[in-house]
Amino acid sequence: MIQPPQPASGLVWRHPRPQGHQGRCIGRTDLRVDPRKVRRLARRIHAHARHHGLPQWVVTSPLVRTAAVGRALRQLGWRHVVDASLLEADFGTWDGRPWSAIPLSEVDVWVADFADHAPGGGESLRAVMQRAAMWSAPVPGATVVGHAGWILARQWVAQHGLDRLPRAAEWPLPPAYGAACSMPVTSLACSSP
Repeated sequence: MIQPPQPASGLVWRHPRPQGHQGRCIGRTDLRVDPRKVRRLARRIHAHARHHGLPQWVVTSPLVRTAAVGRALRQLGWRHVVDASLLEADFGTWDGRPWSAIPLSEVDVWVADFADHAPGGGESLRAVMQRAAMWSAPVPGATVVGHAGWILARQWVAQHGLDRLPRAAEWPLPPAYGAACSMPVTSLACSSP
């Protein structure tokens, strides 16, 4: 069985709710977030890190919905690292489109081969899982502000490894926007904001 590298413990927080996502297939579509929600999440992360003595390092993807939180933390004295390996799944031609505009037959093909089909010609779930599994923190205990697909891929690999591929019916629901998920070696556990 293939084992991913042992991740440093820390937290991954899901980004704030983006604007304009309702009813759309959103992966790498770069959506904005309300600046108040960004500041609110940054203050929660900052307070949590201070309370638990965590390093003031935050890693985000380059997408606005995570990077904005990193920039807000940088204003609070944090080191902000942008890492493209934390990007959300790439849904190719589906990305940004309303789900109602994507033919059901195309969705059915993805569901039938959930781990290996690349929806919209983008990125397969297996590729996202491999990317999430191989990621390691720049410093032990670094905080991540991430995307649901990446978080769930990391969680799946932590619980099942890379050899056990999920079926669509087994894929977990995403954590709430702003939720904190621990990143221990064996699993990711999330708590609501």
